Amino acid sequence: MTNVFVISAPSGSGKSTLVSKARELVPGLHFSVSYTTRAPRGKERNGREYYFISRQEFEEMIRKDEFLEYAEVFGTGTDYYGTARRFLREAEQKRDDLLLDIDVQGAAQIKSKISEATSIFILPPDRKELEKRLRVRGLDSAEVIQRRLANASREIENYSKYDYILVNDCLPDSIDALTSILLAERLQRSGVERSADGTKIMERAERCRLRNMEERLQPILASFRLSRR
Repeated sequence: MTNVFVISAPSGSGKSTLVSKARELVPGLHFSVSYTTRAPRGKERNGREYYFISRQEFEEMIRKDEFLEYAEVFGTGTDYYGTARRFLREAEQKRDDLLLDIDVQGAAQIKSKISEATSIFILPPDRKELEKRLRVRGLDSAEVIQRRLANASREIENYSKYDYILVNDCLPDSIDALTSILLAERLQRSGVERSADGTKIMERAERCRLRNMEERLQPILASFRLSRR
């Protein structure tokens, strides 16, 4: 059975780095590269970060029902983003698991279609740190950074819809937590008797369960609420 993992995060939270490391460390992960109508940024390459296509091509794919999920996103302009169905078919054929790096709108669509999908939300330590990361990476103007911070506040309001919460405050710990979640879900669904190592993996993953993260989340959520007053 193909496990479907959905990972979401506000822009600048370090999601891309974590996903890249997880793909290196966890075998049998089939990664979905999203389609978009926006232009490439910086060193982005077609087929690596995204498949860059025209609006006409995207809308033709919609017409043919070729997306598992898609959304029209309002940022510096209005662009489509979407996940093609073919990635799920390819994962199933290879008996791999499917890893989706998508926003909260896409995650909700996936969960409505694949209820057993595992959802993971990645958070920055607080709003101040997120703003710092956005500035340091140097991809956006000050105006766009403020827009991204406002979007982050709205996205974070959806945290309770996710199965796991990962606070990316220390990269090695975050990599360990993410890989533990992926492996723990595999173990849980495999029905295989757990080894000592498997039990440790399950315990590390369990610490990131939504119900076990509520207390730690309060100051993070407060930093975003305060920024909007």
